[in-house]
Amino acid sequence: MAEQEASGLQVLLSTLQSSCEKDVILNILNVLTDLLSLGTGRRIHYVISKGGSEALLQALAAAARTEPPDHSTLLPLLRLLARVGQRDRKFGLKVQKAEATDIILSLSRRNLGHHLHLIHCLWVLRVCASNVTTGTTLGINGAVELLFKVITPYSKRHVRTVRAAIEALAALLKSKSNSRRAVNRGYLGGLLRLYQDWHHNDVSNNYIYIRRGLLLCLKHITNIQLGRETFLGSRGMEILFTSIQDCLFCKNLDPIITTVTQILRKCYPKEPLPVATVRSSYSFPLPGNAKAEPPCEGSEGDYESNGEEEVEKDLDNENVESKEEDYDLETDVNKLRSRPVLDRPEEELGQYEAMCPELSHHFQELEPESEEEKSLEDRTESLLSTPSYFIPSATSVKRPNYRWRNQSVSEVGPDPGEMDLKVPQQSWTKKEKCRWDPIDEKRDTVEAAQDADSSEGEDPARSHVLTLRPLPEEAAWYKKMFYPECETSINPSPGERLQSSETVTNLLEKHQGDIPFHSPRFYMARAKRVKSIPDYKDMAFPDFWGHQPPPYSKPMLERKYGVQRNKVLDDVRRLIQPGDVIGRTVFDLDEPSHSSPGAPGCLTFFSKFESGNLRKAIQVREFEYDLIMNADVNSNQHHQWFYFEVRDMKLAVPYRFNIINCEKFNSQFNYGMQLVMYSVKEALQGRPRWLRAGHDICYYKNHYYCNTAAGGGMRGKCYYTLTFSIKFPHKDDVCYLAYHYPYTYSAMMSHLDVLEQNRNPKKVYWRQQTLCQTLGGNPCPLLTITAMPDSKKRDDLEQFYSRPYVFLVARVHPGESNASWVMKGTLEFLVSSDPIADLLRKCFIFKIVPMLNPDGVINGSHRCSLSGDDLNRQWLTPSSQLHPTVYHTKGLLYYLRSIGRAPLVFCDYHGHSQRKNVFLYGCSVKETLWQAGCIVDTAVITEDVGYRTLPKILDKVAPAFVMNSCSFLVEKSRESTARVVVWKEMGVLRSYTMESTYCGCSHGLYKGLQLGTQELEEMGSKFCLGLLILHLKSLPCSKKVMAQAALLLDLEEEITDRAQRSCSNSSLETDDEPPCAEEIDYNTDSCSDDEGNFSELDQEIQECLSWVEGETEDEGLTTGQTCSSKARRGLYISSQPAPNSTALPLRSTALGVYSGFESSPA
Repeated sequence: MAEQEASGLQVLLSTLQSSCEKDVILNILNVLTDLLSLGTGRRIHYVISKGGSEALLQALAAAARTEPPDHSTLLPLLRLLARVGQRDRKFGLKVQKAEATDIILSLSRRNLGHHLHLIHCLWVLRVCASNVTTGTTLGINGAVELLFKVITPYSKRHVRTVRAAIEALAALLKSKSNSRRAVNRGYLGGLLRLYQDWHHNDVSNNYIYIRRGLLLCLKHITNIQLGRETFLGSRGMEILFTSIQDCLFCKNLDPIITTVTQILRKCYPKEPLPVATVRSSYSFPLPGNAKAEPPCEGSEGDYESNGEEEVEKDLDNENVESKEEDYDLETDVNKLRSRPVLDRPEEELGQYEAMCPELSHHFQELEPESEEEKSLEDRTESLLSTPSYFIPSATSVKRPNYRWRNQSVSEVGPDPGEMDLKVPQQSWTKKEKCRWDPIDEKRDTVEAAQDADSSEGEDPARSHVLTLRPLPEEAAWYKKMFYPECETSINPSPGERLQSSETVTNLLEKHQGDIPFHSPRFYMARAKRVKSIPDYKDMAFPDFWGHQPPPYSKPMLERKYGVQRNKVLDDVRRLIQPGDVIGRTVFDLDEPSHSSPGAPGCLTFFSKFESGNLRKAIQVREFEYDLIMNADVNSNQHHQWFYFEVRDMKLAVPYRFNIINCEKFNSQFNYGMQLVMYSVKEALQGRPRWLRAGHDICYYKNHYYCNTAAGGGMRGKCYYTLTFSIKFPHKDDVCYLAYHYPYTYSAMMSHLDVLEQNRNPKKVYWRQQTLCQTLGGNPCPLLTITAMPDSKKRDDLEQFYSRPYVFLVARVHPGESNASWVMKGTLEFLVSSDPIADLLRKCFIFKIVPMLNPDGVINGSHRCSLSGDDLNRQWLTPSSQLHPTVYHTKGLLYYLRSIGRAPLVFCDYHGHSQRKNVFLYGCSVKETLWQAGCIVDTAVITEDVGYRTLPKILDKVAPAFVMNSCSFLVEKSRESTARVVVWKEMGVLRSYTMESTYCGCSHGLYKGLQLGTQELEEMGSKFCLGLLILHLKSLPCSKKVMAQAALLLDLEEEITDRAQRSCSNSSLETDDEPPCAEEIDYNTDSCSDDEGNFSELDQEIQECLSWVEGETEDEGLTTGQTCSSKARRGLYISSQPAPNSTALPLRSTALGVYSGFESSPA
């Protein structure tokens, strides 16, 4: 049957090309018209595939040669050409091949006086011009001049013709040569005047299509530099900005507003970023002859990451040859499976034996005598003196026979008031209180002495003066908080530093110790030892005081319709109406003397504290500030993380903040994500917590660029603006704003101190060692956690030594603080007294590096270490000098592999800024080959699918985890990441990157909610639960372990208790976000103007069939005409056609009805 249909269509087309009989041609055209007017666009594509476009063009050439032209044949032919040509991607080339451009132009010129015929010619002209090459040819032959003659001067006569001509002109102007021609002939000013005429006279908004068509012409002309310059010289910015002020509150005019906004953003004069150089304010001298990251030629697509898994331009050209050889990594089975040779001499691996003390420990402490007393004596001894370490360095790696001395206790004494800490309930699988060992009197005495003078006996080289940032300076509030019993007025001496003062004492007394696993004293002691490039003298209050998760989860922010364009128009107003622009620098990290802090009515900013990042603040208007982030150390890019203090605010006033040097093309801030805020007054009133905050949030491309001088050779880089508004909860408060929940290096170190202090040493084997010193001189901790053996019996010790390893690392990217919160949840669960945690410790030995990039975290970087390198792109060949943490972590993994103890699971904790949910990236040969389009012979290529087991388990037990977001591809751009290197070089099947969203979840229990620290910590504990289930499902277990598991964990119930959530998780998920209430346009030069959508043209053509043959076109509308007569005549304001159908009704739609331009062709 299909063959018969095909042969029938081919006969029709062949006859159309060869016949000279008018009746035969008309009959064929009528049949084709009826055929293509019904059904979907598939019919048109079928006709195209059988040579329909060529046949129609040949018939057009034949019909045009007749004198005089027979319009009874030409009109249906032109209608068919317009309908078929718009869906034929090669139509422009076919027109040129048939030499039909001159024919179409000739017909247009000959019919200037007959508008019905001219409209048909203009439709075909528009379709031809959709091909830039054909459009250029038409422009050379005078099409632009012809169309401009048709549309000018302004007149409401022949409006159908004007509309068709404007839409054809907009298509022609996509060609840059046509745009230049239009500018050179002065048409741009004419278009502006014409737009003004239509705008001012279209009071009833009856001619939206004509106005928008003129705007599209302007949009395409301003794609060229000459067009933008002429547009600015013709006062185009002022004209368009003024024209839409009365349109903003009419939703039917959104197409006009959107197009105007795009033009204004594109034509806004480009400005260099207002900094002397885009390179970081901080620089660090690198060891040896190493040089910092070279400047890169920036472009939109060149910027890195989001978590591990975003394409990043490789700036390292030293090993070009080897990289070129591996270009087929994703399609070559041998390269995917290769096990590269060691990147260091094998004899160097011996040094890492000291990192595995658990394999040689004799457990003398298991003797029955007073183990608690012995442990206390050891602890006391270490509290009174700083433990010494043997830290790997570039020279020490040459001597493999030394041993590190274990750091079995914290360097800093515990706080007696903090010993009996409450454990967050969400961290445990079974919701029961953890019971810690009682604290004896002797321990309290020693620790109290330690806390009395925490700095006494410290190594001066490792400690420095550190002060707490001043508190709110409102005297009445200050008195109420700290001296409620005092009647006299107390002035807190504004700006006074508060180290070891009465105020700090009051603060520590006021701290109720109800923040789990946090001690301000521990934090202060650790923070004093931190080495930073700016040599921090101040401590941020939230890090000192602590964070308590709120008792609720906050929904994703609903995006207010029109918020982005309103923000953009506010930006344009600076140029158009500069009278209220202040332009005062109020904070400058580079030039503090240029700042004007404390000006009346002005906010005060500060960021020189651990993990802080704010480079410059400029007051734009009274309640609006432009903010600039600092680049990563020794770098000129990676702007994303921010964390700063702001004070001296007014109450209930919306302050607008614009971070103007963001780099990423996309952001979750456009899809419901909010930043976080911490209020000091709220904290001191018993609510110490980071909260999601901000409204009117959006993210878009701005007019700033990086010039060559400021970029140190880098040019062409464009920036994006993150804008948000905040109403602060208190007057004259001190608040902190951050990209995500901060988690500093000192917070991590003090957290480890508290965890060790509160573990049960009889059950938890804990060893904290120093993996190495960072470039900045800070210790990078390595943890070993497992269960103590039940006894010294041979079987128990054998079981202890033979436990498989799990290797966890986190925070290789400093700005991904969510990774640290997940790691926090993992650590707290591992040392807890939960019986499931106890069983898990008996199953595995955990090696954990909780922070791989301490220097980056300390100095407020987003992506890199002090070397200016992304450490997660250095795993193939790390440098012991430049990348010591990665070098020694990889060395330890090499060592474990060399003794036959490669980890069962390796997981690198990350954060992801452009996707929702929590998910894993793994490694699979087959899935990579399939994705690359290779034919996979399953008989030859075999693969253990065990890499999928853990993600499937997590999908069942972790509310935030989504299996369908996971990927197991090994891409060329990822070959130097931890996940891929550990998989290939260490042979670890279950090597993962775990990505946690900054935003929230789109599936499951937390659907529609933003993730807080409680949910992130829960993910860390659920990951541990997943490891236990993986062990029980995948590895042989002793009867004892299985019996314990049967008592503690009903696996069936645990796996199915989230059946409802899992069902929703299993629905297919795409990377694309759902559409917002308004179209999100990140670029200023976007061409997304719906011109590729020809459903409107379809409707025009279909309406044309209802016209009376030979009827003259409307000669303008008088006030006496009725709406019914307007509707009968088919004016422009048409209802939106069904999106999945091109079968359009043979009627006109009601006047004044407009429903947008969003329909798509069938």
